[in-house]
Amino acid sequence: MITTNESTETVNELLQSLGIDSDFRTDSLNLLEKGESKYLRDLKLNLSSTLSSEHLSVKECTLLGLATAINNNNGPLIKFFSRAAEENGATPAETAEAAGCASLLASNNIFYRFRHFTKKEKYSQIPARIRMQIMMKPVTGKEFFELMSLAISAVNGCEMCVNAHEDSLIKLGTPEERVFDAVRIASLVTSAGKVIY
Repeated sequence: MITTNESTETVNELLQSLGIDSDFRTDSLNLLEKGESKYLRDLKLNLSSTLSSEHLSVKECTLLGLATAINNNNGPLIKFFSRAAEENGATPAETAEAAGCASLLASNNIFYRFRHFTKKEKYSQIPARIRMQIMMKPVTGKEFFELMSLAISAVNGCEMCVNAHEDSLIKLGTPEERVFDAVRIASLVTSAGKVIY
């Protein structure tokens, strides 16, 4: 257990790292702070680790974080990751593509998860009628768009989509460590969003 002072100090450090006012609190954050939870340190370190990887550039990490925050409809984290992406060289077109990817995958994940759950051949024969032009020539490149798509599909729990995007990435020559790190970042951003929202 940590003391109340340490708990508040850790919360303030976490908020400062996100560019959020130290008075900001959510119900979840209050519970952790008042309970003097050791998890606050983990949360702070986990969130900071979303900005680094041996297999992804910092810009790629921030775009993955942004796509995940948008997928999760998390205002404070959208602001943080969009600012971090811009500071690390992401263009407006690239941040827009992260937003577009999150939106498109929301529909794809629901649709293909439905097909997978029902296991009815008939549903596979009916055209999807979902426009996906963004996937044809992505601004961020085919490989990275597939990586964002995989990470969002993992968050949204679409087995069929995860397998399809992972297969595409392997065929493109993407190392498995890069795939793993993209999913790790998406999982940590989602985790932080349960406390910062």
